[in-house]
Amino acid sequence: MNAKFIELKVRSHIISHGYDENNKEITEEVIAERFSPKAIAISRIKSLSDKYVLTDYTGGRWIYWEYEESYESIKNQLLK
Repeated sequence: MNAKFIELKVRSHIISHGYDENNKEITEEVIAERFSPKAIAISRIKSLSDKYVLTDYTGGRWIYWEYEESYESIKNQLLK
């Protein structure tokens, strides 16, 4: 299996652990001061906004990664 990856500079992120009994999202915020490179499997990317890339994670969790690149740059790489 040959997975395709995209390299992004990411920092702070929000981990979604699911929902509580009142259907309120359970989140954990991780703050980082600087951006670091991360290779992300394209198959794990669920959506892209002007600030975050949403990826799936283990155990049914989701992660919203803050990224440094422009939205257009990432979008163009994903649409190749």
